Amino acid sequence: MTNSPYQRLGLDPSRRVVILHADDVGMCHGANVAFLDLFRKGALTCGSVMVPCPWFPEIARIAAEDDSLDLGVHLTLTSEWAGYRWAPLTRAGKASGLIDGEGYFPRTVAELAANVNAEAAEAEMRAQIDRSLAFGMEPTHIDTHMGGALCPALVEAYCRVGADYRLPVLLPRRGDYYARVLKADASAAALWREAAARLDAEGMPLVDDFRMTPGVPTEESDAAYKALAETLPEGMTFVAVHPNAPDDIETIIPPRAHFRTDEYRIFGSGKMAGWLEAADVRTIGMRPLLDAYRKALAAA
Repeated sequence: MTNSPYQRLGLDPSRRVVILHADDVGMCHGANVAFLDLFRKGALTCGSVMVPCPWFPEIARIAAEDDSLDLGVHLTLTSEWAGYRWAPLTRAGKASGLIDGEGYFPRTVAELAANVNAEAAEAEMRAQIDRSLAFGMEPTHIDTHMGGALCPALVEAYCRVGADYRLPVLLPRRGDYYARVLKADASAAALWREAAARLDAEGMPLVDDFRMTPGVPTEESDAAYKALAETLPEGMTFVAVHPNAPDDIETIIPPRAHFRTDEYRIFGSGKMAGWLEAADVRTIGMRPLLDAYRKALAAA
């Protein structure tokens, strides 16, 4: 693993390492409750905020007062739900490809990719990071909601934004699983590999692989998360989860809310921590990657 995160972080390369990351913080109040509870219990190691969403100010103000929180910016260019939506921070017109007929972000990445203006999208990404900073947050990284910032027209902008703000980006070295999750075609996956290789050569610490919320019926959830812990691949894996406390998510996404509330229950119970310990998997957050990256930049 030449130039691997293990070498930069002083980790034992013989052990698997997992980043337990809460996506969608700030999307709703229940997402904030779940992140804060699980992070403070040590059941999660980090998360990222959706800056354009209605409940971003709540978590941003808490983060500004609690520098122990490991939170990045979940760059958001899509708004997928039926009755609960969000719009760009920038004054984006129709030509930007960032708004649909209802005045919100496009619902799907396919719609975004078909219409997006790369300059407008990059301005929106920067605006989201800038707003997090204006609230007093100190982001530890950037990643991308639904993979929107990694559609082919935006890959370069996504990487450039991370480098300009000196923030690690989520772009796994081994992208096969990530590409399947995001339903990316071969050409998009090839662009990601090229971008990851370039960032790696420039000294940005990257994760090796990616996994995410299994999304199974409640009666199968314990077995699915146990299997996730036991089958993590070699190297450092970013696991994107979406825990939510009950009471609001059931109204936002009724058919799929249990994925998120089950996750909150399982992580909060300590079961996931136990399965990871039994599998000899170490946990880490994104802040050590940020520190290693900025140390390398200072030494360059």
